[in-house]
Amino acid sequence: MKTCEWAGAPMERRSHPWTDAEGRPDFRYYDLTAEPEHIRTSLEDLRSFQKYPAVEAFYALLERLNHPESALESNDCAFDGPDKNEDASVKKAMQCSGRLMVLFRSLAKNTDPMRVDALKNQLHLDLAAADPSFRWGVIGTTVVPVRYLALPESGEQQLGSQLMISFWAWGDSEADTMVNLGRVFKNLSRALRLASARPA
Repeated sequence: MKTCEWAGAPMERRSHPWTDAEGRPDFRYYDLTAEPEHIRTSLEDLRSFQKYPAVEAFYALLERLNHPESALESNDCAFDGPDKNEDASVKKAMQCSGRLMVLFRSLAKNTDPMRVDALKNQLHLDLAAADPSFRWGVIGTTVVPVRYLALPESGEQQLGSQLMISFWAWGDSEADTMVNLGRVFKNLSRALRLASARPA
């Protein structure tokens, strides 16, 4: 499937763990590795779309990603849509989009730029090989600077990064868009399973 990579200005540094979202105190950080039950109860953006199988596919993806045997974990996610498609280059009436923040479970690995870049590059390779005929979804990556608060404070040992995985899906209707989103999640889930299984 199609992938892309952010090539704009660097993003602002985030913290891990974070506390709440700016302007949205009801949005807060949950450690889904320690409290996996929050996967199905705390993701506010998905609640009104739970009738679609794509949402269940996303929950299953998060459960695998945050499983004790996974080398990766998630930090944050968001979802918008489906809504009117504003991208004239895509000939579909509706679109949805979102993001998933992914990091190495072993926090010190996230301070090695080569490891984070290798994860990003391998995701692109695995996704490009998956589902090559699929036209109505895209996955993008952005390396985001992060301060890891649980690491030692001396020097710059807390400074690292994580991978923001953005996703888009398009369709002729809300239901069609969500079917295509489910296909995006199927491909992303497979790529993340492969990434977790590789030695880092």
